Amino acid sequence: MAMEGMRDLLKGSLGRSLGTLQDEDRLAAAWPVACGKAMAGRGTVVGYADGVVRIQVEDVAWLRQLMSMRGQLAQEMARIAGVRVSEIHFEQKRNDGQ
Repeated sequence: MAMEGMRDLLKGSLGRSLGTLQDEDRLAAAWPVACGKAMAGRGTVVGYADGVVRIQVEDVAWLRQLMSMRGQLAQEMARIAGVRVSEIHFEQKRNDGQ
């Protein structure tokens, strides 16, 4: 119980400290906190407009995993970043020329 309280405190503190950044930058900073270091390393916030966050994911397996958590992640990112998130669109990273 104490660990969850600390986590919530840190998330709230992060949200307040992001106040001077642009929305997309706030969401990018919130991303690893919302989903954890391991998952965050598999995806990158690449855009934000009209409540929709675009996240580029490195492969199909991680794309499926993240898509299954879409609602929860959107809610957490909105809460942490203090930005309206109505939806998350995941897209697979292209390996052009490789």
